[in-house]
Amino acid sequence: MQKLTAGIAAEFVGTFGLMFVGGAAIINGEGLVVVALAHGLILAVCISAVMHISGGQLNPAVSIALAATGKQKWDRAIIFVSAQLGGAAVAAVVLKATFPADAVEVAQLGATLGSATNPGVILILEIIATFFLMFVIMGTAVDPRGVGKNAAVGGFGIGLTVAAMILAIGPMTGASLNPARSFGPAFIGDYWQLHAWYWVGPIVGAVIAAFVWKVVMEDKGNENAN
Repeated sequence: MQKLTAGIAAEFVGTFGLMFVGGAAIINGEGLVVVALAHGLILAVCISAVMHISGGQLNPAVSIALAATGKQKWDRAIIFVSAQLGGAAVAAVVLKATFPADAVEVAQLGATLGSATNPGVILILEIIATFFLMFVIMGTAVDPRGVGKNAAVGGFGIGLTVAAMILAIGPMTGASLNPARSFGPAFIGDYWQLHAWYWVGPIVGAVIAAFVWKVVMEDKGNENAN
């Protein structure tokens, strides 16, 4: 029970950090590069901090993909998703309460929305971006051959991937890659437009990547790791 409680706290705090720092960068009106760095850096350090406690999932799409491929139990995934959504929502409350109201309104509370309004475009881009994110997660934080002696190192590869995807598709979709990151501003700021696609795209992309890794990349014990 103590381990599960620690895991819940880790997922809550880590996702709070992602929403708070990433949302603040957007509300402050920073450019794309700064927003990408803000998300990538805070995600890297938060994942590194809690990797050994909860796996540093901090993303419902990741938690669901790990459960779908048998890397964790479904009840654990559901509990972690709840903690992630709670962390993102509380961070959004703090941002709304502390930042100037006009800046919050212009930035839509740091919502992960871009110029694309076509659900098909959003879906495709979010699937592709989250596929690569989950692919990196599988290689650096899940597969024992890639984790190495220090599990914390994987967080930096994951953070860099998120930063790269924000640079690539941020202007189009907001580069969510994470339903919790989209949920926080939507729930607190009532920015629900196109919200469903920011669940479907990341979850589909993450599940596909996890299964690709499991089927194609995973060491089945029949051949050498190299």
